[in-house]
Amino acid sequence: MPKQGRRPEPAIDDDVTGGELDRSVRGQLRTLSKENAEGVAQHLVMVARRLEEEDYVGALAHAETVVRRAGRVPAAREALGFVAYRSGDYARALTEFRTVRRLSGSSHLLPLMVDCERGLGRPERALELLRSPEARALGPEDQVEMLIIGSGIRRDMGSPQAAVLALQGKLAGPPRPWSARLYYAYADALLDAGRRDEAREWFGKAAVADADGETDAAERLDELDGIQVIEDGVEAGIEVDEDSPPA
Repeated sequence: MPKQGRRPEPAIDDDVTGGELDRSVRGQLRTLSKENAEGVAQHLVMVARRLEEEDYVGALAHAETVVRRAGRVPAAREALGFVAYRSGDYARALTEFRTVRRLSGSSHLLPLMVDCERGLGRPERALELLRSPEARALGPEDQVEMLIIGSGIRRDMGSPQAAVLALQGKLAGPPRPWSARLYYAYADALLDAGRRDEAREWFGKAAVADADGETDAAERLDELDGIQVIEDGVEAGIEVDEDSPPA
């Protein structure tokens, strides 16, 4: 059977130079030839651009090109893993994240690995990763992310009260960059546990903390209050007639 020729590489946008990459990623490319490093850098930028556009097919084409050209570079495998993760291909994502961990010695992708195990319907394996020494050595933000994922896993397993307890220890103190997501996850767990009034309180706190719009906390709060937004009007049990004159 004749060998297949190399697949053509996806096109690079005219304005992409590769210099847009973070310095730490560019540092990983120093093991490559100058020409190859420049091309890989451009494709990595295109991966990020296509993901931002939610063009997962395009992102995958660039990520696979990066891995073909720089398969031993952790950033290359991480890019492919992240595309697979965003596409819902958790098995492939997990494989790539494990490769990154082996190549780099870093455990920074553990939260995503836990979420992949959850997505594959393996909650016990996910919880094992959560309890691992590597997880305990993560920075504060990653540890909070692990707790949020762990809370969701416990809800998946039908233990909403355990999901609530998993987050309580991190709620105290001043707002942090991750507070909106933490408060939101806690509110969701409270609601699942049947503690509606407390859930409303914490959705409210999440909405206040969420200056960047990371969550839909404000919408969830409106739902609990029985408010529905209809185009330019606001409904509270009575539909707004847009043709009617203002009161």
